[in-house]
Amino acid sequence: MNAEALNSDHTFRIVLIIGWMALFPVMVYFRVRSMATREKLDRRQEGLFMLLTLRPIGLATIAGTVAYMVNPTFMSWSSVTLPDWLRWIGAAMGVAAGALLIWTLRNLGKNLTDTVVTRKEHTLVTTGPYRWVRHPFYDSVALALLANSLLAANWFLFLTGSLVLMLLPLRTRREEANLLARFGDSYRVYMERTGRFLPRQPK
Repeated sequence: MNAEALNSDHTFRIVLIIGWMALFPVMVYFRVRSMATREKLDRRQEGLFMLLTLRPIGLATIAGTVAYMVNPTFMSWSSVTLPDWLRWIGAAMGVAAGALLIWTLRNLGKNLTDTVVTRKEHTLVTTGPYRWVRHPFYDSVALALLANSLLAANWFLFLTGSLVLMLLPLRTRREEANLLARFGDSYRVYMERTGRFLPRQPK
């Protein structure tokens, strides 16, 4: 790798680190806030397939991203050559992902969980980004995964991120079944007027 490429890679590494440092405290704050009830959640309801696939692949994606931020040479075995303009698009996508994530978490409040189970005091949120899509959190994850892989110019991050996105719709079906059981017709009406991941076209 020549000096120009090394300098460019260093720039995008710093951008990625700044993005993670900005969002990590926000995620911790909302996670701790949601756990204040000390309510135990049964993650087994996700199903064995999800537990054995989505979580390990997601952890691999995070580990690869952290390894790149610590030292890009750790992930050089899966690096690809991308033009700087495409990597800057990744940076813009990262900003959009962060903004959507914060907007989502502010509206979700204490309803936040890391599984498909709802809390005892769970409320149906239809404000903020939930007015337009049923799962804006997953939209922000999709943007972030693509942003990370572009910024790092790394096919491993793109591959594992793509696998995560392929598995999310399967997890979402189970999650929505729980929400239907919990909120009944209120959630059914909400589903009819709101798209799952993309805004629904008005009839």
